[in-house]
Amino acid sequence: MGLPHAATDLAMRTMNVVHRSLLTVSGGRIGGTLGKMPVYRVTTTGRTSGRPRTVMLTSPVRTGDSWVFVASKGGDDRHPEWYRNMVANPVFTVEPAEGGEPMTLVARTASADEKAELWPRIVAAYRGYAGYQRRTERDIPVVVAEPPTT
Repeated sequence: MGLPHAATDLAMRTMNVVHRSLLTVSGGRIGGTLGKMPVYRVTTTGRTSGRPRTVMLTSPVRTGDSWVFVASKGGDDRHPEWYRNMVANPVFTVEPAEGGEPMTLVARTASADEKAELWPRIVAAYRGYAGYQRRTERDIPVVVAEPPTT
């Protein structure tokens, strides 16, 4: 890993620590949304460690019981770790940043057709995603997460 990748990873981790701290200090009053998008505390299982890994993510689109997450990593040429964890271990928990009961969801990468349908709605919620996609040659995955079927 080169210096630019290390700097990107450090910046992403720092943003998450600051965001979680801001939520804690404000009692959930500050940081529960980013623009108009709700923020969620997402806990995956580390693909190599098996340990819980928590990250703050936005969900630009909600459809019924489905959450949509965008694995953009700010347009970096690598997938975010949380996405790689979800691919390896699709069961994870999500809870609103302001607090609330954690909910178990199952993640899957949207098909090309699903992404084509969702992408305009995602970009309408946050135009930055379009810029992230232009910044990288990587096809940014869209994750659809739903409650487990019993």
